[in-house]
Amino acid sequence: MCLDRPQGGIKMLKNPEDRRARRSRKLLKESLLALMKEKSFSEISVRDVAEGADMNRGTFYLHYSGTTELLQSLEAELLEELQALVDAHMQETVDDGTVRPVLEPVLDFVVEHREICSTLFASSEATGFIQALQQLIRRNGTYLVDTWFHPQDESATDYLLSFLTWGAIGLLKEWFSQDMALPREELTAAAQRMVDGAASSLFSQGRPA
Repeated sequence: MCLDRPQGGIKMLKNPEDRRARRSRKLLKESLLALMKEKSFSEISVRDVAEGADMNRGTFYLHYSGTTELLQSLEAELLEELQALVDAHMQETVDDGTVRPVLEPVLDFVVEHREICSTLFASSEATGFIQALQQLIRRNGTYLVDTWFHPQDESATDYLLSFLTWGAIGLLKEWFSQDMALPREELTAAAQRMVDGAASSLFSQGRPA
């Protein structure tokens, strides 16, 4: 005899400790960001971060070994979300033949997380974040360049990817420095011109039809 499977089943209660831990980590990250607007990262102590989050140092050490691990956790979380967003729009970007399908949602993401992004871009000590972002751009850019242009010259491809990587970082930094005054659509168009201009100068065959 086949018994119907109960609908819904037993609902597991979420561990209140998990919720408290997530809230504590969120407050610590917010405290660190606020402090990074006031002074350099190297001047920020665990005590500073804990007090900014209205916690004691003991609570801080339940979650992180120090301010460096806290910063790295914050950066990794942001980059993971960004890569997931890129993955979700990559096929559409390939099919469209332009960077618009992926760049527009990325810019929306940046706007949504403007506080953390602007702080990390402005900090001379968040070099790990910038390097990881460069790797993310280059990794995904390599896939698009290979798919769109089928380059034969590996050296030319490397130059193009370096140009596009640094160009994308530069565009974002300038956008933040201007308080994101340029409309998203215009920034996207500027990025597309940069891609097409650089590619057409390096690959004589141009973009495949």
